[in-house]
Amino acid sequence: MGEETKELRRLVIKAYHVREVQWGSENEVTENGILTVDEESSGRYKRGKEEYISDISFRIIRPEERDQYTNTIMDIIPISAKVLGDIGDGITHTLTGVYVILTGVDTVCKQTHEFGSSEGNLLEQMKYGKAGTPGENDAMITFDVTLQEGMGQIRAGVTAAHRACDEFVQEFREQLRKFHGDKCTERHEFYDVVRPGKKKVLIIKQVAGQGAMYDMHLFAKEPSGVEGSRSIIDMGNMPVLVTPNEYRDGILRSMQ
Repeated sequence: MGEETKELRRLVIKAYHVREVQWGSENEVTENGILTVDEESSGRYKRGKEEYISDISFRIIRPEERDQYTNTIMDIIPISAKVLGDIGDGITHTLTGVYVILTGVDTVCKQTHEFGSSEGNLLEQMKYGKAGTPGENDAMITFDVTLQEGMGQIRAGVTAAHRACDEFVQEFREQLRKFHGDKCTERHEFYDVVRPGKKKVLIIKQVAGQGAMYDMHLFAKEPSGVEGSRSIIDMGNMPVLVTPNEYRDGILRSMQ
């Protein structure tokens, strides 16, 4: 007899490759691989957050332009959108060839950090081509937040920066979810399966939850998102079960 398996969840990730990132009059991504950033739009993401955020600016950094200064890197964010289902099942559209990089400093030039900061030469401060980092040929859009003095070391200030960046990424998600499925450049299927009677494997991942700005959010509405997410600190730092497909689909958001 063959080994019995039960499929619990099926996740389909369709990737669309971005071949050019450029400045434009609006934040837009097209199915033919052109992404434009409106440099003048940065101010609207701090609305309602002025208590924490002083300024926001963008930079487009192409692969050959990485030899330049960066403020501390708070997060590396793929642009992905749920099309069908919840995080961990259904269909997700994602962009390849580009990442959003959230960086931060405050008005008195204190880098946003808890135990250590990563400001410096971008070419040296990031390991490229690793799981969760841009590849050698990927473009980056830096979402550089200048926080009010002292706000880079408290949860509220750092969370405000993440929420502002999430609003920016959401504009692209809304367009990405409408892309035609048959025009993707890559398609991958993943299954959560159980094998009755076989050994069960549990991977334990320790996440940030010490307080201050050292935090982790889960269960957002969008992959690698913030809106609708919950802080592991607010959940009492208790163990939380996630499936392999939920993890793969971006259910965790590091708030460091």
